[in-house]
Amino acid sequence: MPKKRYLYHHHTWPELGERVKDQPVVVLPIGSVEDHGYHLPLDVDNFLIWNICEEAAKQSPDDILLMPLIPYGYETHHMDFTGTIDIRQEHLLNFVLDITKSVAHHGFKRILIADGHGSNMPILELVARRTILESDALCACFIWPGLASKEIAAIRESERQGMAHAAELETSVYLHLAPEKVQMDKAVKDIGMPESEFIWMDLMEGSPVRLMDEWTRFSKSGVYGDATVATADKGKIVFEAVLAAFGRLVKEYKNRPRGERTDYHREKPNIPGS
Repeated sequence: MPKKRYLYHHHTWPELGERVKDQPVVVLPIGSVEDHGYHLPLDVDNFLIWNICEEAAKQSPDDILLMPLIPYGYETHHMDFTGTIDIRQEHLLNFVLDITKSVAHHGFKRILIADGHGSNMPILELVARRTILESDALCACFIWPGLASKEIAAIRESERQGMAHAAELETSVYLHLAPEKVQMDKAVKDIGMPESEFIWMDLMEGSPVRLMDEWTRFSKSGVYGDATVATADKGKIVFEAVLAAFGRLVKEYKNRPRGERTDYHREKPNIPGS
């Protein structure tokens, strides 16, 4: 495999020391190994987030330094499905935090955690906050559908809850990237949560109240949403929109200014009229 400038792990340690001088945004992708219905393989979250991150890095090799993928995530609620790999909350938090603080220790000042699995997000938000508080780096996290919310809203056919898991959105992007691995004849619509004014599940239109039960209590297939309306054409639109937004995000984030911190235990505040 030829050396790729945008890959963190393709550099020697002296070369990484030189890259620090340019202060690229270090991108850490994380996914999961879990059920994705009868029609998709277990690698959906890993496959999608890696393809998004690598293509973005290819397009911006001077601005992005892409780390190896973390392939496992928080999955306790999915363990009724064969093959799922679960990393418990506290283990995942500390593991990812060790990575981000290591990167910060080497002098990189901008870190983005790119998530491919929804249930990782509460944990990754804590990782990002702690990285900021416990190092000199700025750290943020995002889940990829959020970068293309307008484009996704424009093409979706499924009703609310139709884009929750292994459904219209993920299946469409997978169809665009690797149609030979998708068994569309086995795709189903499965929306089993009780009707509620306050609690539902959708990647793009989340409910105001969050509740996550064991998955098989409301989905026997592993799908939550409508996978039957997925198409490769939709996936292409979404993939390209996410990449475009990713590029804009990195350019902005790389140069994001930070104000000076003030400790008011040591410095008197400048209060008007005092």
